[in-house]
Amino acid sequence: MDPHKRSATIEVLDRSERVLGEGRFATDTTGYRSMLAAGRKFSSRVWAVEGANGIGKHLAQRLLADGEDVIDVPAKLSARARVFSTGQGRKTDATDAHSIAVVALRTTTLRAVTIDGEHVALRLLADRRDELGVRRTETVNRIQKLLLELMPGGAKKFLSAAQAKALVATVRPRDVVGRTRRRIVVALIDELVTRDKLIKAANKELTELVAASGSRLMDLQGIGPSTAARLLGDVGDIARFPSKGHFASWNGTAPIDASSGDSDHQRLSRAGNRRINRVLHTMAIVQLRQDTEGRRYYDRKKAGGKSSMEALRALKRRLSDVVYRQMVADDDARRFGLEPSTEPFRDPAAVVLHEEIKVVVDLVESVDEDTLEEQSVTGPGGHVGASACSSAVDSNPGVDASERSLPGPARPSSPRTRRPRKTPPLT
Repeated sequence: MDPHKRSATIEVLDRSERVLGEGRFATDTTGYRSMLAAGRKFSSRVWAVEGANGIGKHLAQRLLADGEDVIDVPAKLSARARVFSTGQGRKTDATDAHSIAVVALRTTTLRAVTIDGEHVALRLLADRRDELGVRRTETVNRIQKLLLELMPGGAKKFLSAAQAKALVATVRPRDVVGRTRRRIVVALIDELVTRDKLIKAANKELTELVAASGSRLMDLQGIGPSTAARLLGDVGDIARFPSKGHFASWNGTAPIDASSGDSDHQRLSRAGNRRINRVLHTMAIVQLRQDTEGRRYYDRKKAGGKSSMEALRALKRRLSDVVYRQMVADDDARRFGLEPSTEPFRDPAAVVLHEEIKVVVDLVESVDEDTLEEQSVTGPGGHVGASACSSAVDSNPGVDASERSLPGPARPSSPRTRRPRKTPPLT
């Protein structure tokens, strides 16, 4: 299906890519029922919708509600299939629908669409909170502009509604222009008070929803209710990312390999989810303002010859690992009924093995110092495993691990330099 706001074009293919049917339907109630009836002529069927989280969301969710199986086809994949077709890359709704169907047949890693859950509600509320913040900033800027014209020096940069009221009370202009400016400022201050109340209510609601979801993201330094909701809402199921490298590439904090010949270097990624990238940027700035592990990591990077921006980018990459591990731990705690932790386990067998290993370790009187040192390595947020050497991959979470954007994965130290272990590893 090639979906649009008021129409949808479909094409039916079998496993041999033979065209069995096609059609264009309106997206109103009558058109949708006709399209559903056309699809149900085939007993074994899967609907492939382009942009099932975007323009095709309204149709994908209606199909799910009617008991249909739906998969999401990214627009990039269908565009690539169209370019390599024999139609000289012409773009019409019919050719788009054919490209979408071909991609669905040939790609086995496409995401199955699910009915909207709590993460959608969190994303909607996070969007609302961001809009309120933008509107508040605009209102404060207008107040400061008018105050600069009403009084010498104007107001300070970070201005609250109470401070603005106190400043306006000291101004008594006598000309008509000054009185008009003052009247507008008073009205804007009232708007600012209203927006502050809405922001406070939104933060309270987000805090309750994030806590109800079982997430402990707000325990991390620099993560508040709105940013935690943004992470949960945009990421959805963290299990769709096989590794922290995939997650970092998806959010744009992983560098892109730009090596050529003897030149070995990486460049900054401008791709990825920019909203999550902004969350990590905010998290990094908060950690830099306080005495945190993130600040010490940043200082070590600068001492090693990195510029301020390069050190900040490296910190954001490490914080991406911290967030990923925390979300994986929260997900495992929900699935297996474990206590919230920062150690991710991907299946019940791993949990059982971990418990058995803990019992063995408790019975051992002495533990090898090298083993303890390896297990105590922490990242910028104080979480185990955020090492300085990690791979980064493509923006597609399902990309193969061999397609790394860095020269290679972290290499373990040579066995010859390590003493024999007296206990089994806890990994």
